[in-house]
Amino acid sequence: MGYEFDFSFLWNYGPLIVEGLLGTLIISTVATAIGMVIGVGGAAMRLYAGHFLSSLVGFYVEIVRNTPFLVQLFLFYFGLPLVGLRLDANTSAVVAMAFNVGAYSIEIIRAGLVSIPQGQIEAGAALGLSGYQIFRDVMLLPALRGVYPSLTSQFILVMLTSSVVSVVSATDLTAAANDIASLTFHSFEIYVVITLIYLLMTMVFVLLFDVIERHLFRFAH
Repeated sequence: MGYEFDFSFLWNYGPLIVEGLLGTLIISTVATAIGMVIGVGGAAMRLYAGHFLSSLVGFYVEIVRNTPFLVQLFLFYFGLPLVGLRLDANTSAVVAMAFNVGAYSIEIIRAGLVSIPQGQIEAGAALGLSGYQIFRDVMLLPALRGVYPSLTSQFILVMLTSSVVSVVSATDLTAAANDIASLTFHSFEIYVVITLIYLLMTMVFVLLFDVIERHLFRFAH
């Protein structure tokens, strides 16, 4: 007997899907925001701090870039309780993802800072700007404009990678799909729908980031 596809059951699980969708968006957004802060601070330290701090940040970047995200997630969720720090699933997901995206953001932002012409920095100093003002206005803002596409792509990647956090029972879209599949045994239907939702979210954010770029940087040339 052939398999009969049935998507009608999904209406009964709409609230669970919406809850998972909101969980994915919240976890991804918070983790990316924290990761961007880590990225700016880490990039500045790599370029302008002493050798020890610069090397320490570089070591952190290499650890993250050369280990699987799933292992990093397990380290925070299963490893930290062994040293007396217990985090719930959602908090562990946010911390692990921020830890991960922070390392990649450091390299992206550092590349943007390095691309700033030295003459532009010297001009800021000649105008009497402080070191902080030079870094913020002359270096960081133009650098962020230059690497904006890479940073937004990083958010998309984080949002899609967040599906992994379902393995520690964090509240996200994939976890909702797993729960529905186990309750209804309609695995194919629910994962098709979840795939389409991820695709739709990606397309929406790509369009949103494009609109933001055109308005945010329209006077910066």
